[in-house]
Amino acid sequence: MQIFNKVSEVQDYLTKFNTKSVGFVATMGALHQAHISLIEKSKAENDLTVCSIFVNPEQFNKAEDLAKYPRNTEKDTEKLREANCDVVFIPSVEEMYPEKVEKEFNFGVLSEVMEAKHRPGHFNGVAIVIERFFEILNPTRAYFGEKDYQQLAVIKALAKEINSSVKIVGCSIYREKNGLAMSSRNERLSEKEKEAAGEINKTLTFISQHKRTHSVSELKQHFLTEMSKNRLFEPEYFEIADESTLKPITNWGDAITYIAFAAVNISGVRLIDNMTIIN
Repeated sequence: MQIFNKVSEVQDYLTKFNTKSVGFVATMGALHQAHISLIEKSKAENDLTVCSIFVNPEQFNKAEDLAKYPRNTEKDTEKLREANCDVVFIPSVEEMYPEKVEKEFNFGVLSEVMEAKHRPGHFNGVAIVIERFFEILNPTRAYFGEKDYQQLAVIKALAKEINSSVKIVGCSIYREKNGLAMSSRNERLSEKEKEAAGEINKTLTFISQHKRTHSVSELKQHFLTEMSKNRLFEPEYFEIADESTLKPITNWGDAITYIAFAAVNISGVRLIDNMTIIN
């Protein structure tokens, strides 16, 4: 496994493989099995797999969240070595952004609802760093987890806007035994809190199974009611949206396939999850 910190070094190395397919997995470290599953998928579909570890300051709208984000590069690189990742790119902020970044992207509804509404500037920061990685690495395919479904939609929109040839591959949510979506933020939960957090997935499952007997507003209220039963939980939002546009709906006839989106704070740790609702 090759490890690079400099843009020029990783580009020089990848130049040797310009006739082969390159898979890319972007991470901010604090790696877990969900990240490794992306690496495994990339390795199965490409000749070379590159994983980045970079805590991107551009996508944090709260300085305290950036400061609290878990960092353990040594542990992360060991996990990648065990997963037989080919290349790890660990740049500094100065290496990624040698000049001040002032780009502004607009992805329409995707820039206005749910995560975008509650985390102003977040997706602009995501678009900035992904465009930069695509520019540096020029991968064939890039892999992203569907836990961050809105982010995945933004990245697909970005690829189209910048006319990128990179194929964006969405990968299924990887879950803990109790259904909790795997996330680096889970490390900040106690075992008791992590066990309680399984209620998010349980409630989403109930909602996905009761579309025919409950209205959209009834199911939205059900989610909020269930979350309020535990004093550790503080729901931030719950929406049911059109799968194709991610525009929140008010009636079941507003779309063909839907996705339920949730953001819940548990003892100050912000967790997100989603589940598809099929007619």
